[in-house]
Amino acid sequence: MNISAGVLRHRITIQRPDYERDPETTDMNIVWSTVWDKVPAAIEPLSAKEFVASQAVQSEVSARITIRYREGVTASMRILHNDRIYNIEGVLPDPDSGRAWLTLPCSEGVNDG
Repeated sequence: MNISAGVLRHRITIQRPDYERDPETTDMNIVWSTVWDKVPAAIEPLSAKEFVASQAVQSEVSARITIRYREGVTASMRILHNDRIYNIEGVLPDPDSGRAWLTLPCSEGVNDG
């Protein structure tokens, strides 16, 4: 089973975390590097819930993002779409061949990746 091109109507950027040492404080900082840009994807919002964390109300939105199979996509990466940042919570290959598409359960609004 294949995914038709019309379903993959969104264009996303997939980034991975890299670490840089701050020369003044010697702290390690996360710097996001683009791995793939303009990746065709389907983005489907699943649910939304409000929760309280650290005495601040934040919004977590769950979404399912589907892309054609790409070697090397991991849950440590993040996805950018327009002005939204999605944290990849898992990487699920298709049930048939495992190499046709990936389903990426994502959360949004909790942190910057």
